[in-house]
Amino acid sequence: MGIDHAIVLHPDLREDASSRPADMMLAEAVRLVEAIGLPVQQSFSVRINTPRAATLIGAGVIERINHEADDHSLLVINASLSPVQQRNLEQQLGCKVIDRTALILEIFGERASTNAGRLQVELAALTFQRSRLVRSWTHLERQRGGGGFLGGPGERQIELDRRMLDDQIIKIKAELREVVRTRTIQRQNRQRNETPSIALVGYTNAGKSTLFNTLTGAGVLSQDMLFATLDPTMRGLPLPSGRTVIFADTVGFISQLPTELVEAFKSTLEEVVEADLLLHVHDASSPMAIEEAKDVHDVMQSLGLNDEEQYRRVIHVFNKIDQVTDPDQLLILKQRFPQAVMLSALKETGFDDFHEAIEDYFSADENPVLINVPYSMGDARSWLFEHGHMKTAEENMEADGETCYVILSDANLARFLSRWPKLTANHFTG
Repeated sequence: MGIDHAIVLHPDLREDASSRPADMMLAEAVRLVEAIGLPVQQSFSVRINTPRAATLIGAGVIERINHEADDHSLLVINASLSPVQQRNLEQQLGCKVIDRTALILEIFGERASTNAGRLQVELAALTFQRSRLVRSWTHLERQRGGGGFLGGPGERQIELDRRMLDDQIIKIKAELREVVRTRTIQRQNRQRNETPSIALVGYTNAGKSTLFNTLTGAGVLSQDMLFATLDPTMRGLPLPSGRTVIFADTVGFISQLPTELVEAFKSTLEEVVEADLLLHVHDASSPMAIEEAKDVHDVMQSLGLNDEEQYRRVIHVFNKIDQVTDPDQLLILKQRFPQAVMLSALKETGFDDFHEAIEDYFSADENPVLINVPYSMGDARSWLFEHGHMKTAEENMEADGETCYVILSDANLARFLSRWPKLTANHFTG
């Protein structure tokens, strides 16, 4: 019989700069374990002033766990463990021990449903595994002894394992480059079609998939669990104005997101970086909403979106307002994010403001204009089709051409008039 329950320990490290209370971090760790379908037998947090180099936690805590653990237990430490600490804890406790990074990798492995998703999880897992090779072979080093320059059997085995993992990593990266190439082509096609893209981002379990399903009618998994969505899903949708946009539901973020995952999932997260508009979906009912917002901000920053870019391209959407029990909570959030949209995707309330915010974003830099284009200037007409949103093109006998009703951005209108100075653009007021 294998592992059938988990014990969750959150080490409340004095050196940790996190502003989150220990009980909140512990509750999140329990939910992470529950996300892989494992019942939690016991969970507790321990204040640690001085982390032990060998085990992180002290002898008293180890003894306490020993009373609860058996060979069917999984001990989850809600922190990063070194390979040596993990090995020592397993030896002293007689059960499997994993840290927060390994737990999140396990969840991602279960959630991946496409080839690209599985490749990215495998890359992250192999990168993580490569850094922990010392665990399996330390006993060989002890048998050999000595301190010369030549490696012993354990060292040679580690080198063989490392080469094997490197070969696998190279192979997966090559396959992922093909994924990136395909997605780049798809993105370029959308851009050529002048279809704006909107990416939903946010802390895990903020309700992005519920919002996505409400908007598009897609059957994306939207259960109340962490990382319910892993692979990006896209759907085209006409807004109330008739403008067609593409919504992309993306993987949720979390505090202390493993660097292996951020690196491995760059091809998926490119949908975030390249989107015309980012909807940062928050869980308005979360007592840690402000802290979770900062985590998402930091991950986006690590992807190359600086503060200026985020300010320009992000609309904040506070979901689950129907679940807010503290009336001061919404007031605090509105003060912190005065331009935010408040809604409930589940109850389908607040969507008028939601659609208006999106329409305002895309129309802020637009100029509806009428331009008479002679047939002899077919290149100008082609340029308008490529760089603007052509509404109508009607024959104009007087101009020996067409009257084009087209919507152009400020920049493209200036480029057009500079390139074809003999043509004029009359603003259309409807």
